[in-house]
Amino acid sequence: MEEKKMVKCLLLKNNTLLIATVEEVIGQIGEPDCRLIKPYLVNRSSLEITDWLDFTNQNDIMIRSDDVLTFVDPKGELLDKYLKQIE
Repeated sequence: MEEKKMVKCLLLKNNTLLIATVEEVIGQIGEPDCRLIKPYLVNRSSLEITDWLDFTNQNDIMIRSDDVLTFVDPKGELLDKYLKQIE
C-alpha cells in the first residue's frame, strides 16, 4: 500500500513558516511523529522559499507534531514554487 504524502504549510510554535511534503509517522508520545521531506522556509511577505536548515544536506527531517501550531494547504502560487524547487 502506498503511503500518502501531502504538501503542507506548517506554522511552528516559534513562528517559523515552512512548506514541506509531510508524512505522518507512528511514534511514542513525545517522540518525533512527523516527517518533513524537503522542507523550505517561507518568507511571508514575498512568498519566496529558501533553505530552512542550511547547515545540513539532510532532506528528511523528523519533528514532533506538538511543535507545530497548524498545518494548512499552501496557496497555488506557493505550491507551484515549492514543486518547481523540489524537481
